[in-house]
Amino acid sequence: MPNGQWYPPEWPGLIRALAAGELTPVTPRRAATVMLLRDGSAPGRGPEVHMLRRRTSMAFAGGAYAYPGGGVDPRDEQPVRWAGPTPAAWAERLGVATPAEAQAIVCAAVRETYEEAGVLLAGPTPDTVVGDTTGDDWEADRAALVARELPFAEFLDRRDLVLRSDLLGAWARWITPEFEPRRYDTWFFVAALPSGQRTRNASTEADRTVWIRPEEAAAGYDRGELLMMPPTIATLRTLTAYGTPLAALDAAARQDMTPVLARARLEGDEVVLSWPGHDEFTKHVPGAASAAGGGDV
Repeated sequence: MPNGQWYPPEWPGLIRALAAGELTPVTPRRAATVMLLRDGSAPGRGPEVHMLRRRTSMAFAGGAYAYPGGGVDPRDEQPVRWAGPTPAAWAERLGVATPAEAQAIVCAAVRETYEEAGVLLAGPTPDTVVGDTTGDDWEADRAALVARELPFAEFLDRRDLVLRSDLLGAWARWITPEFEPRRYDTWFFVAALPSGQRTRNASTEADRTVWIRPEEAAAGYDRGELLMMPPTIATLRTLTAYGTPLAALDAAARQDMTPVLARARLEGDEVVLSWPGHDEFTKHVPGAASAAGGGDV
């Protein structure tokens, strides 16, 4: 039975074009995404993760389930009121060259979570978190952030808020394959839903949001019912080891942040696509002659 692995039909042609020197890889855009966790509704059954389903009309991964996230805005490097590990410490953890780069990635994670889920990892002081982000004034600011009319630093200053980087844990890093024209260098973070806040589908890119146990989401993927990109299902599977959101946060410091980049090779006329360390995603795509003869995909 086929699983729910997202696999664009144009990839084999792009892989062959790259191997033939007919395709120049684009530089991946930096991005951040957050696996937002809450205590499960059923006692003793583990935490739930917030996921959204991308609209089928989206050019990239339409119909796939993902986490709130998006690209780094250059203005995310603007100075902000900051709590938690320093940008220099984050630079070491995230594997980037400068504190400014690390700050931008962390800011993008917090900003995108607010833009797409209405959840804000910030508070009036370094040890508090805002309790409610609903209301017309909050929505006006959120919409201005989405439209890039309001820099995130200015949003925090306007509301006299401190970004709580200590509420995030770096979990993984995946880079879109070289043959894909829409490339992202994405850092995955884990965070717990702050007390008093609630998620909502605030994203124009999503047609559905759910709170679901990682085990249940992974089972839906395995049955072919839930479509996901390899980074999403891979990180979901790692979350199943933790019984509470705080346990996952405590484990974040031990997660391997080595970037995962897909590798593609030609074996005769067959395309072989693999993700190092993640054998379940390996694909064997026959060429036209093999496919005509009944080869397996």
